[in-house]
Amino acid sequence: MKEILTAFFIIICSASIAQTSRDFFYVKTNDSLPYLKYGNGEDRLGGAKISPIDSNVILKVVDSFQTDYKIQLSQYHSAWIEKNSVIKTDTPSILHHLTDNWKVYGDSLFDYVTIQLDQKLPYESSMEIDPSLIVVDIFDAASNTNWIQQLTSAKEIKNVWYEQYEDDVVRVFIELNHLQHWGYSIYYDDANKLTVRVKRQPASLALKDMTIAIDAGHGGSNIGTTGSSKDTQEKNLTLLFAKDLETELLLRKAKVVMTRVDDTTMSMYERMKFLDQQSPDLLISLHLNEADNDTVRGVSTYYRYVAFRPLSEAILHRMLETGLDEFGNIGSFNFALNGPTEYPNCLVEIAFLSNKEDEKKILDPGFRMLVAKKISDGVEDFLKNLK
Repeated sequence: MKEILTAFFIIICSASIAQTSRDFFYVKTNDSLPYLKYGNGEDRLGGAKISPIDSNVILKVVDSFQTDYKIQLSQYHSAWIEKNSVIKTDTPSILHHLTDNWKVYGDSLFDYVTIQLDQKLPYESSMEIDPSLIVVDIFDAASNTNWIQQLTSAKEIKNVWYEQYEDDVVRVFIELNHLQHWGYSIYYDDANKLTVRVKRQPASLALKDMTIAIDAGHGGSNIGTTGSSKDTQEKNLTLLFAKDLETELLLRKAKVVMTRVDDTTMSMYERMKFLDQQSPDLLISLHLNEADNDTVRGVSTYYRYVAFRPLSEAILHRMLETGLDEFGNIGSFNFALNGPTEYPNCLVEIAFLSNKEDEKKILDPGFRMLVAKKISDGVEDFLKNLK
């Protein structure tokens, strides 16, 4: 009897294990500018993001909760991704992956690191400072790389190396020549070659040689916050601030691109796609703040990546010269337009529309011109500090 029970127990356990082992499926990312997330928590800006990821990357789904899938990146790493960012796909034919040839080189505009893989594997990336590094973790991969070809045509990339960080995680280090990060993008080509494209520091750091993107927050059906009157809408005021900033930057000979120039509804996806096509050197996004407590007031600037903080600091320091109170310099901010890694960016919450004293300043055309001058001064300070 004991032997029968033992055998029955083994059969039940084996069936349970077999069932568990099949309790997953595969998806691949679509072209919705997908992001990996740390968890499935939510706030008005969405869950805390890890890093963007390319389309057609195959992911293993192990759990589901509301609008998100939990994905297994490697043995000890998982993440979450929005369900509308992926589509189901077949089980891949290769389940154990190796890196192959590496190459480091440059063309007339960018430097590149390419890593040959046998499948579009998930990855995450980050920027580090002192020294300036781009760090990329390639999940579910083991190194089969015995050399890295590095060509003198690479101008911004100083050195490239890797570590087998875990049994199934390859960590890539890309060291840069300059202290300031100017941006990068990561993508796959059709041959499963992972490419890190690194933007070089511009040859000239004069404002007249920069392309500055200006984003007027909200617009169209997205009115943003309102002031003491419902007619005082954020979408209209951010456009006025943006046009004044455009005028000031053009006077200083910079090239300017605007995400919107009228009362147009634009999604974050549309703004980010537009900016990707324009390839600006810097992005300034303009908004007006609000708080439940109408005594809260002041100016604040926001960044997501610590490597882009110097721009937000420089603008905040100049904005304080307007006489606004300081609300602060806020890091790791989960705003969509702080998310791109391709160019330094800064969100400016000019003042609180929910505060009567701030609102009075916001509605003053002279104050809007002063803000344009101070933001422009901040951009110039940022550039001068790099020389």
